[in-house]
Amino acid sequence: MRFAIVAALSLFLLHGAADAKDVAVGPLQVSQPWLRATPKGASVAGGYLTIRNTGTTPDRLIGGSAEVAGRFEIHEMRMEQGVMRMRHLSRGLELKPGDTVELKPGGLHVMLMDLKQPLVQGETVKGTLVFEKAGTVAVEFSVEAIGAQRGGSAHRGH
Repeated sequence: MRFAIVAALSLFLLHGAADAKDVAVGPLQVSQPWLRATPKGASVAGGYLTIRNTGTTPDRLIGGSAEVAGRFEIHEMRMEQGVMRMRHLSRGLELKPGDTVELKPGGLHVMLMDLKQPLVQGETVKGTLVFEKAGTVAVEFSVEAIGAQRGGSAHRGH
């Protein structure tokens, strides 16, 4: 009996933790927001998440904020003539109807700039995302390892 109670409680806590990071604003679903931990003295950090537009009209991620950063920008990395280049997407990131866009290392991502403190693995960071049509939504980024390629507890062990 004790084992069954512990197992049920564990499943409830794990399920609740995974759901707590997923949010919706209008037809947009934001899932698995995470940041890479930073060494002391770092002034920037990369942030990643997945956005799904379940609506019938396009929207655009145009900005955001994080309690630990002075600035929040949307960036893209891509290979150009054999050189990896990063650029700020000053117009934001288009989210077409029915599309799912994954912001991940080596591609689209958010940059937290002018960090006020190091980001420590295992901690969480409160922030917001701002969409052109859907408005603003609060998010909680989990902080993963410095070299993490994928974040969130749903991806561990894969």
